Formats: sequence, C-alpha cells, structure tokens
Amino acid sequence: MDRYPNIGDHGLIGDLQTAALVTTDGTVDWFCLPRFDSPSVFASLLDADKGGMCRIAPDRDDYNSKQLYLPDTAILVTRFMTPDGVGEVHDFMPVAGAKATDRHRLVRNIKVVRGAMKFRVQIHPRFNYGRTAHKLEYSEHGAMFHTDDMDLSVHGIAPLGTSLRDMNVAIEEDGAGLQWSRTLREGEIGGVVLESNGGVPQRLIPPEEAQALADETARFWQDWLRRSSYRGRWREMVTRSAMTLKLMTYAPSGALVAAPTTGLPEQVGGERNWDYRYTWIRDTSFSIYALLGLGYLEEAGQFMQWLRDRATEQVGDGSGPLRIMYRVDGTSDLTEETLDHFEGWRGSRPVRVGNGAAGQLQLDIYGESMDAIALADARTAEMAHQGWLAVSSITDWLCDHWDQPDEGIWETRGGRKNFTYGRFQSWVALDRAIRIAERRGKPANLVKWTAERDKIYNQIMERGWHPKIGAFTQHYDTDVLDSSLLMMPLMGFIAPRDPMWLSTLEAMDRELVSDSLVYRYNPAASPDGLAGDEGTFSLCTFWYVDALARAGRLDDARLTFEKMHTYTNHLGLYSEEISSTGEQIGNFPQAFSHLSLINAAINLDYQMDHGFGSLQEGPLPT
Repeated sequence: MDRYPNIGDHGLIGDLQTAALVTTDGTVDWFCLPRFDSPSVFASLLDADKGGMCRIAPDRDDYNSKQLYLPDTAILVTRFMTPDGVGEVHDFMPVAGAKATDRHRLVRNIKVVRGAMKFRVQIHPRFNYGRTAHKLEYSEHGAMFHTDDMDLSVHGIAPLGTSLRDMNVAIEEDGAGLQWSRTLREGEIGGVVLESNGGVPQRLIPPEEAQALADETARFWQDWLRRSSYRGRWREMVTRSAMTLKLMTYAPSGALVAAPTTGLPEQVGGERNWDYRYTWIRDTSFSIYALLGLGYLEEAGQFMQWLRDRATEQVGDGSGPLRIMYRVDGTSDLTEETLDHFEGWRGSRPVRVGNGAAGQLQLDIYGESMDAIALADARTAEMAHQGWLAVSSITDWLCDHWDQPDEGIWETRGGRKNFTYGRFQSWVALDRAIRIAERRGKPANLVKWTAERDKIYNQIMERGWHPKIGAFTQHYDTDVLDSSLLMMPLMGFIAPRDPMWLSTLEAMDRELVSDSLVYRYNPAASPDGLAGDEGTFSLCTFWYVDALARAGRLDDARLTFEKMHTYTNHLGLYSEEISSTGEQIGNFPQAFSHLSLINAAINLDYQMDHGFGSLQEGPLPT
C-alpha cells in the first residue's frame, strides 16, 4: 500500500460521540478523542510520520485483504488471506450513549478462521495532532499512554492466566509506542481494546468478553435498522447511508457532523483542505428530510430540537441570527489554524483545524432551515410558542436583509456576490414561514413577509436569468452555471417542466455533467479566491437525479443513480467528491453525499411507483 492510502480505502466505525477510520491494511489512521471535533490521537492519514496510528496486520508482506461490514451493523471486518491461513480483524466501538463522556473504547478483535496466522500489532499514539508528548506505563495486563490531558489504555485480549510477556510484547526504544506479534490458530481470538481515560489495565480481557461486546454492539445497530420504513429498490445503499449518518451523529446533542475528518483535499496537493468536523445548519436541515423519509421520527425530532435551539439563541453576528456552523455541543468558537508540522495527505497542505468560514453570511441557510422546520411542523408536532417567536424573529430579520451580497453555499473566499441560490433560498424561508403561520394560525406580519417573498421571486426572474445562455446563473453578474440551482424545482420555486427550468437543466447537462457526475461550478470561470481545481460533487449528482426525475426524464434519472453506485468505495461510502479518475477525494465520509443519496432514492422510488409528475414540491412527498 502507498505511504498514504487512498481516501476511499477506509471503513468508518464509531460510538455516536466520536469515530475512527480503518484502512484496508488494518490501520486506524484517524481517531479523535473524546469527540468528533477534539484533537487527534491517531492521524497518520495526515502525516505518516508524525500523526500516529494503530495497525494490526499479518507479520508478513505476501497477503491480500478485503473489507466488509457485518450485515446490518457498523462492525467492520478486515480479512487477510495468506498462504498459511485466513484471519480477520473485527473493529467496532461500543455505543457510548447519550451522555457526553471522555471514556471511549475501540475494540480490535483478531480471529483466525482458517489455518494459522502470525499477527503484528503496532500502537503509536500521537496526542493533540502530534503536538503533545506522552509517557508510557505498562503492566502484565496492558499498557497506558499518559499525557496531562488524556490517558489511552491498551487492554490485551487473551485467555485468563496469560500475560503480555507470553505474547512477546516489546517496548520500543524511544518509549513512544508498543508493538508485539502473536500467532493464532483456527478458532482462536486475540486483539486489543483501546480505552480513553480508563487507567492502567488491571486485567486482560477474555475473548468471551470481547465477543460479548461485539454481540451487544451488533444488536444495537440491527435494532436501529429495524425501525427504518424504507422498502424501496435500493435498500442496501440506503441502509448503509443511514448508518453512516448515524455514525456521524453526536448523541448528546443530536448534532450531525459534515464529516469525521479534516484536511482531506478536494485536489491532491491543493489548498482546498477544510475541517468538516462541525455541524452545519444546512446539513442538519437536509438530514431532517432524510430521517423523516426513512421513518426515524425520534432522530429527526432531535435534529429539529438542535436546530430550534440555534434559532432561539440567535448568536450570529455578521452571519445574521444564525451562524452557518457550530461545534457538536452547539458552541460557536471555530477559530481556524493550520497544523504546519503536518505534511498533509500526499503533501496536500495546509492542514487546517477549525473553520474560518463559520462567520460568513450565507443567506441560503435560512431557507434550508425554515423548510426543515415547516416539514417537521407538518409531520411530527406543532412547534412550541418560544420556537415560533424565534422563527418569526428570524423571518423579520430576513425581510430586511435578503437583498445583499453573501458568500454563497460553497463558502468561497473570493468575496460576497449576489448569489442566485442565496436569493432563492431566502424566498423559500419566507414562503415556508408564511405557510406555517397560515396553517397554524400563528401571529405574523404576513403582509410584509408576502411582499418581500414576491420581491425576491421577481428579482430572480429578472436578474438571475441569463437570456443569452438560456439559464439561471450562479450570481447576477456572471454567465457561470451553478449546480446548487438544481434545488429550485425540488423546493417549489419553479415548476420542473417550466421552459426556463428545462433550458437551465439542458445547459447544466452540457457544462457541468461528466459521465452523469456533476460539478458544483467551473472554478476557472468563477474565481473563488482559491488555487487549483476540484472533482465532481456527489451531493450535486444526487440532486441531479432528483431534478431529472421531476423533469420527466426518469430513464436518465435511474441510469445516473445506478452509475453513481459504481463510484462508491468498497463499503458503500462516499467522500465529498469524485476525482477525474473515479477516486474518492475530500473529507470522508461525507454526510451531505449520504443524505442526498437517501433523498434521491426515496423520491426516485416515488416517481417510478406513482408516475411522472406525481411528486409534489419539497424534497419528500407531502
């Protein structure tokens, strides 16, 4: 394997408070503790020398490996095939629960299922993105890496009466890590349990106990999946996407991170390397559609409460009443810094933590959040009085501030512009607020809200439409196309068979679509303040599927959706983008990609079952 594995050569495990990536060669090369947005313990994904890792693999070079998830679970199995036998590493994290904790366990069960295999275990933590030194303590039962802020315990998995000495444990000369080898035969189980803040191990963990943890974790995921109401054509893909979203959810607050990683580039060697371990208003809003569509009312309700809390707080400044993103606990300090000592994945620098876009003005978040609030209000329970007061206050603010340049959905750093998508979503926000007020009889300044909504509509039709190219464009002063506008018919701004929209869709076919994959926009034609290029955006491809279906091009929609499945990684996971060679690039896995897959599958199923034109406006049947 390359010094840096492909981004797609990973599986994801987690405990609903943090997560880890595991490569196809058995290396945990990304793991943050105690939360998604905490500093890393293992980060060799971003620096092979300084980042730290935990690897379990055959103690030889002539092997092949494969990965799979145990059916309907988040237990990842890495299988190794050698001339002497077949062995497996079962990686998982027991669910941490809904109360925030700094104690987390990562279990790595080793099993030999045929013949015999000698495994080598290497554990090299590097705390705080490799910036904090640690000490190593060990006993007959395990070891502990210690810093002033955190301990990482290593519990050996072995039969009672066995010691680490029996397993040939060797302390490295610099004291920075552990490594040992052990031969297992068919039917035997070994391995390690890594535990944060668990103290010096006092005993070895019997294989039966380690297997019991696996069984309990499997039951949790199987029970969770049984609650899904999806019975459509693409159950396997939808199920894996739903589990991936669940793995990226911070249970104590219900917040969904955009991705569990930072610094993975949109172009190898490029500078578009952002920290996605935070919760975007936009992602949370779209995830509510996906969860409601799958029948997960409880999870959708928790996301909805998180969103209403942010609306009630109104801590935004230059961004308006809402900030575009928050930490998983709802706080808003996301100061951006660079890890200059990290070389980045395959030399892609800078490696950033924090996110300087947090304070941007992105007007679209008001439409996406209001649409989600309206959907939840109609499908679950009417919002409480304080919630409506917050919604009403935000709507009043938007009436006074929608007509100004913003930074746009793609968080470009080339200055504010009159982005059509921001205007269109401002129309959505006012339209949905009006609908809630009228449906529920809520007090509201409907005269003003309606007047401003109609002004936005007329302005977009006059200034967002480019008659020479026959399409709606990225902003008012350009002829550049933008695939975010695929949402216009999906959210009811324009009829999906309106000639203006069909002309726009045809223009996107010509300029933004490559073998059914969709680019966000052409960065060469639309300077965004950053150097380099990027791949196609998986999110936009799934939006394209939905837009094709609503435009009556069902065969094209289904083919595009099916072809997209060929671009997934070996486990059904998607990053942010697909490169020109078909590889996953960008932070991985990406929540936006998976929630848009779910929505596209639900809507395409509905169109195919009920006939063209049957689906009403909105991302889901209403």
